[in-house]
Amino acid sequence: MANEIENVTERIIRQLYNNGNTDKASLSALRSASTIDGYRAQKVWPVFLSNLDENWLSKDGRATRVENAIFAAVRMYALHQQASDYCVFARKVFVKKTEKKEKKDKNDVSGLELFEALNHLKQNADSPEALDRRVQALLGTSNFTAVIDQLVHLMQIIKSKKNNVQIDYARLAGDLYKFQLGYRQANEVRLHWGEQYYRSFGKSNDNNSADNK
Repeated sequence: MANEIENVTERIIRQLYNNGNTDKASLSALRSASTIDGYRAQKVWPVFLSNLDENWLSKDGRATRVENAIFAAVRMYALHQQASDYCVFARKVFVKKTEKKEKKDKNDVSGLELFEALNHLKQNADSPEALDRRVQALLGTSNFTAVIDQLVHLMQIIKSKKNNVQIDYARLAGDLYKFQLGYRQANEVRLHWGEQYYRSFGKSNDNNSADNK
């Protein structure tokens, strides 16, 4: 299910970006629409809803978990894409340790998951306190609407830095879907995000593995 959600999210973003010929009207509507059922969101419905599986669509006029997750992730992409002359979206490429040099030599583009990108941002920030407060507020709630509100603030911080980071918004959609499934699943997502944000890049994976034995 998560893979399908990620693939559809990627397809929608690729259509909106359109190899640099961006759908500016839809992106503008996404930035100003807080939910998929809002009036301003209707501008993006032709692209958005046409890509969703029929089983993911609402049966009673109330947005489904899938609709909420994909819409929120695509909206974050739209917020980030504003005023950028490159595509801010890229899938994260998972490679084995032995393959990393070869992948690097081939100049393969690999995006970061959102909280990995925030971690990098924090490492290079002169005053990371404001970013820490936003992340802590997000990780401290299990309310989906509150999470989306905090994500919007975080996107504004990312966009203001103009550091050419590319983020895997498809993976974010999968996380946001899982977040809505229940309290346990929300906790798992929050732990995953927290691990990405707080991890230290100076520690080797080998040492971490030894500590866990």
